[in-house]
Order: sequence, then C-alpha cells, then structure tokens
Amino acid sequence: MTQDEMKQAVAKAALDYVETGTVIGIGTGSTANYFIDQLADIKHKIEGVVASSNASAERLKKHGIPVFDLNAVNEISVYIDGADEVNRHLHLIKGGGGALTREKIVAAVSKRFVCIADESKWVDVLGKFPLPVEVIPMARSYVARELAKLGGQPVWREGFITDNGNLILDVHNLRIMEPTKLEETINHITGVVTNGLFARRAANVLLLGTKDGVKTIK
Repeated sequence: MTQDEMKQAVAKAALDYVETGTVIGIGTGSTANYFIDQLADIKHKIEGVVASSNASAERLKKHGIPVFDLNAVNEISVYIDGADEVNRHLHLIKGGGGALTREKIVAAVSKRFVCIADESKWVDVLGKFPLPVEVIPMARSYVARELAKLGGQPVWREGFITDNGNLILDVHNLRIMEPTKLEETINHITGVVTNGLFARRAANVLLLGTKDGVKTIK
C-alpha cells in the first residue's frame, strides 16, 4: 500500500466510529480530507459536523454536509483527525497545518478522539517533527526566546496566519520524553495560545495504516 492508500484505508475504517444521529468533530489535513470525502457517503446518518478549520468547513460544505459552530453544540460524540506524530501512549504532535488550537478545542469537547494516521507517523519518542506553537503576534520574539531556553530551536512560520489571526513558531530539535509536562510548561509561557502536543488530551483510539492493513491501537 502507498502512503495515500494507507490514509484512505484508515479514513474508511473511521466511519465505524460515527454514531447515527450525532454531531461529530473533524480535524484538518490530508488524512482528515480523505475522511471528509468518505463521510459524504453516509452524511444522512449524522446531524452535522464541527470543523477545526475554515479549510475543512469548506470541504464539508462542498459535500453538502451541515457544519455547526461549536457554540451551538452541546456535545460531540467523536472527534476524528490525523497527526504529525504519535507514540504508543497515543500522545500526539499536531499542527503541521496550523489548526492546532481549534483542533485542541474540538478534541476537548468530544467524548472520544479517534486518530487516523499512516505508519510513517508512528514514533518511539515525539519531537522529530517540529512542534508547532501558536502565539499572539506581539509576543513572537519573547516566546521564541523562552522556547529556546527549553532546548528547542524555534522558527517563525513566515507568511502563515492561523484562522485565529495568530502566528506559528515551529520548534525543532526537541526530544520530548515527558509530553504532558512539556505541553503544560509551554502553555504557561505568556503569549502562547497553545502548542501542538496532545498529551493531556491524548487520542482514545489510533487507527494506524500499515502495509498489512489497518491496525487498531487503544
């Protein structure tokens, strides 16, 4: 199986976690896009979707799938999204597409978080993929200095603005041995909106696309 075929396989497998008559949450990125396209075939089963980005919302609307504002929804049955890295504890790095804050909010509201990823995202230790940190624009330089004190090398993602109007610092050369602790430490830096570590709210289920098919890891 190619990488794209693995992504398509896990997207299809995630349909089994969609409960009839509920509102679901959907993330952002190439694997999430495959899921949106698959969801179009069963859109009659659900009330609608809360999207974690404007890009995902537009893709859903093109398929005729109702998109709800999170403030109008009391509960999300399941959140389905990809990852840039995932370890055996189902801790994740997310935010390569820059939607980490909204992804983290939708995940927090959801009863269950199903991560869909191909085997290239599976790692023993998080951090080879640069950790995205969303920051308030005026705090960019200050936050970068503070992140450097933690041992990383922050790089401003120039020319990119998040859906929230903020900036992204991608932190390179981190070897993240304690994801939960680092997530909290970075979030306490003044000017940080949030960072791309999903450890406090890890995935409940990982559907991992491999050359031998889809593996379910809990």
